[in-house]
Amino acid sequence: MSLRRSIRQRLGKLRSSVSGVAATELAVTLPLLLATGLGGVELANYGVTMMRVNQLAVHMADNASRIGDTSMLTDRKIYEADIMDLLLGAHIQGGKQIRFFDHGRVIISSLEVDPDDPDGEEQYIHWQRCMGKKVWPSSYGVTGDHPSPGMGPDGRQVVAFNDEAVMFVEVAYDYQPLISARFVGTPEIKSVASFTVRNDRDLSGIFQRDASNPDPVADCANHTNPFPDFIEAGSGDGGSSSGGSGPGGASSGGASSGGASSGGASSGGASSGGASSGGHGGGASSGGASSGG
Repeated sequence: MSLRRSIRQRLGKLRSSVSGVAATELAVTLPLLLATGLGGVELANYGVTMMRVNQLAVHMADNASRIGDTSMLTDRKIYEADIMDLLLGAHIQGGKQIRFFDHGRVIISSLEVDPDDPDGEEQYIHWQRCMGKKVWPSSYGVTGDHPSPGMGPDGRQVVAFNDEAVMFVEVAYDYQPLISARFVGTPEIKSVASFTVRNDRDLSGIFQRDASNPDPVADCANHTNPFPDFIEAGSGDGGSSSGGSGPGGASSGGASSGGASSGGASSGGASSGGASSGGHGGGASSGGASSGG
């Protein structure tokens, strides 16, 4: 009888005990708190990645408008090596975390006035250079196409004037989750940017510095990343200037200068000479153009 009474007393005390309530509540709520915290980290990483992809587009368009050799007597020529330096700069700026050319693609287009147009107004894509493993076509055409009235989102197209060129850059990137794709998925981030060429440029094409030993060409038929696994910025071996040997070339490892406007829209349809950028994930690029550069 005493054993039964002892057991009943202990069970009664256990039933009325509240000493384990806090631990039980923690066990119930901890998964929810953990999921909320990790989701917030993933969402913040997604926002930062969108910003970095947008900055890459502006960086490449700005530097593409500056590259070339320097001559006081002739128009500035650009070379395939200049294009590769420009892309190397984007590779460094993108960083090890996003590995842009492994998961994305860039298309650089030279928008000019068609020399065969008697009115001197029709726009055409003179040349394009591309890089990245992602299979993704241009939204505005390929070399030789005539985008009308220009290149860019509807109502915010940029155009080139006679004897000038606009460097128009399109980028796309497949987001790589930091923690798990369950939070934001793996959306496609797109962005566009454009700059008018700063100096008098030889618009006849892109040249090779040494025809007997040509530099690699960033051909749009290829879907590769020719750069090393990663080059740390400032390491001494990978710091290449995308501006060529001439003055005015922006450093490929740093931020572009020149006052690019982000997401700015031009009024009244087409504009020329402006810098434009804008991007978002999973939809059409919303990069605008502002006139005047």
